[in-house]
Amino acid sequence: MNDILNLNRFGLLLKKTILERPAQIVGLMGLILCFTFILYAVIVYLIAYSPAQNLAFIWGLTGGGTVLSSFIFGYFNTNASGSAYLTLPASVFEKWLCGVLIAGVLFLIVFLGFFRLMDYGFVTAYHNSLDKSSPLYQKLYDQAYIYPFTNSNVVAKSLGMWANFAGAMLLGSLYFNRVAIVKVALIVCGVLGVLYGLNLVVANLLFPNVDIAFPYAAVIIKVKSETGVLALPHTARGVSDAFINYILPITLWLTAFIRLKEKEV
Repeated sequence: MNDILNLNRFGLLLKKTILERPAQIVGLMGLILCFTFILYAVIVYLIAYSPAQNLAFIWGLTGGGTVLSSFIFGYFNTNASGSAYLTLPASVFEKWLCGVLIAGVLFLIVFLGFFRLMDYGFVTAYHNSLDKSSPLYQKLYDQAYIYPFTNSNVVAKSLGMWANFAGAMLLGSLYFNRVAIVKVALIVCGVLGVLYGLNLVVANLLFPNVDIAFPYAAVIIKVKSETGVLALPHTARGVSDAFINYILPITLWLTAFIRLKEKEV
């Protein structure tokens, strides 16, 4: 039997993990989807389709995925459940891979599939409700369209945030046994605040009249009523995006494996 990965053993572990805690995994996914649906419906009613699609996607994916990740390794809330989990007849890699599949693959597939069906239903219902004889029909029709998952800056940024925040929460849940979601959220907010503050200080030393400075993005300079934007050069922006969207999240998710291995020692 392979000590690192045995598909039959891994399948049993994945099944046990999901069925053993249906309220924390399946139930939580259901709540995330319900939240996404309600947020979408409310914003459509109050504002319009475009902001509803963007905000529902951002909060559903990033917020929901982050919360779900904090529960994946929730066995360590108590010493008894933590010890029982560590003694399961499965390798560290299989336990880590199980968490990654649930929080990183299964959730993403379920969320994207649900969002597409929900969005299609709302947009189709809106299109069917329009009066085709109205001179404004085409204009009103074009106001709502199926949300694109490709070639969308919002989707790309949301996926990057989700990968980073979910990875940080997955790692944090292995370091903090209790209220990990609160502790990790405070740490992430603190790190972001420090980065923003340092970036603002450096920007003020280099440029006059700095209004806002986004780390790894741009500096906004305001002179009287006019504003200008200093953006990173194309090459530097590419390096920054690669680090934030790929290197950092991969590091966080892999470090969770190292931390889980440390717990079993």
